[in-house]
Order: sequence, then structure tokens, then C-alpha cells
Amino acid sequence: MRSIWEVKNNNVLHSQLLYIRDYNSINKEVKFTISLINPHFDFRYFDRAYYDIRRLFEGDYPGYRACNTDYHDFKHTMLVLLAMARLMHGACVDGIAFTDKEINLGLVSALMHDTGYIQVKGDKAGTGAKYTLVHIKRSISFVQNYYAQDDYFKENLEDFSDIINCTSLGIDLEQLKFSSPNIELLGKMLGTADLLGQMSDRFYLEKLVPLFREFEEGKVPGFASEIDLLQKTSNFYSVVKVMLEKKLGNVKRFMASHFKKRWHIDRNIYDEAIEKNINYLRFVLKHHEKNLSTYLRRKSVTIQ
Repeated sequence: MRSIWEVKNNNVLHSQLLYIRDYNSINKEVKFTISLINPHFDFRYFDRAYYDIRRLFEGDYPGYRACNTDYHDFKHTMLVLLAMARLMHGACVDGIAFTDKEINLGLVSALMHDTGYIQVKGDKAGTGAKYTLVHIKRSISFVQNYYAQDDYFKENLEDFSDIINCTSLGIDLEQLKFSSPNIELLGKMLGTADLLGQMSDRFYLEKLVPLFREFEEGKVPGFASEIDLLQKTSNFYSVVKVMLEKKLGNVKRFMASHFKKRWHIDRNIYDEAIEKNINYLRFVLKHHEKNLSTYLRRKSVTIQ
């Protein structure tokens, strides 16, 4: 017979598990999740990276401006970090063993995967969105410079590159020469966490408008307007599902193991949250295309 806790959690929504607008709550959950893998895990490297990357996005890191991209912001980074920790835990539940170094590589890569959007102090033109097409390369440069003199990670600079490159939708993973099967797995996990983290967000749909503006400044081809991006997003999800299952090795399956072990939920609630977002988007596009702002607004968003 199931406990009251299990019955309650079997009906819970993704957005109800954790207050995702509180970075400290996410950070606490990430560390708790990792402690389920190793109760004695040393968080010194993670804590330092978290402290510095939060400062970076907030404009308090030497030599850099504050983040000024509304889609690829620190909240996005934290949602990806949380999804990454959950995937690693789920994999361990399923019998995959990670060393502490590999766990650190996964966590730090998630924290730093979008640092390429941040402008240096002297860069006053536009916003960091202008780097959209090259932000992964810039993120890798940031990580490798950050750890250039670090004894702990000095042998892993290429691992950071390979893991973060997996967040590119167009990357051919066969071109990457992963140093081990676990590094390849971490790369696929980060690529998966990047997609799941953003698309499951309760505010995902309204953030598509600032995403279009980032694409526009970054000269990303294929989107004529905000509405065009919204329309293509509903079809993009079909592409994402294939990508997650084939290109990224279906590592999202580890989410189910995480939720069952951590929360006693026998479902992948990331999938449920994404389906809910996409189905609502399709409904609005079909029935309320002339009044999208009203039906997609949870904050103040203007759709042109």
C-alpha cells in the first residue's frame, strides 16, 4: 500500500516541488541531490564556481558586465544545473558510478555553459545576445581560462570543452573525442539538461519572446518574428524528442530513477511539464493567435 506521501507526490506538478525562483533553494537541492550520490562529497570546487558564476551574472565579477540577456540568464543556468544534478543522481541509482572529479566536471560545466553570453567591461555595444552563434566557444574559453592555473582540473580542460559542446543543437557528437565513456555521458547529460531545464520551466512560453530578441540581435536565421518563433516552437518539440532519445542517448531516462528515489514519484515530471507547455502553446496559437500577449503572460511581456 502506498504512503500518503507517495499518493500526494504522484499528483505533484514539476513547479510545485521546488521554488525555482529562489537560487538558494535550487543550490540547496543540488547539493542534497549530490549528497545522495556521495554523502561525503567535497563541495569546495562547486561552491567556488557557484559563487563566482553568480557574481559574473550579477555584474560583480572583475572585468565583466552584468548579464543583460533575458532568456539566457542566471535562472536558466540554475535550472540546467538542477536538471544536471538530477540526471547524475538518477544514473547512479541505475548503477552508473561517477568519481567525485566527474561529478565536479558535470556541475561546473552546467554552471558555466552559458558564460559566453556575458560581455567584458569594455564591450558596450548591444547585449550579450550578439554572441548567440558563438556563445558556446566563448563559454569554453571562459571555463578553460578560469581553471588554467588550477591543479585539480589541469588535466580536464578538454573534457570541459567536450561536455559543453554537447549543448550545441548542431554538434556532431561523433566528432568529439571524449576521454572516457563517463565524460561522453556527462556531455549528453548536459545537452539534455539544457533542453529539459528550459522547456519545463513554468515561464518558458513567455520567455520565448525575449529569446526571439536574442536571436534577432545574434543574427540567428530562420525566425521572422516573435509569432513565427512561437509557431515553430510547437514543431521544434518533435525534433527535440528525437534529439533527446537518439543523439543524446536517451539519458533523460535517468530522471525517472531520480524522482522515484528522491521524491517517491514514479513519473518523469520534466516530460510532463514540457508536454503541458507545448500543448498550451498549440492551444493558444490555434484559438487566440490575435491575443497571444494576454494568454501567454505571467509577467509583463509584449508580443509584436
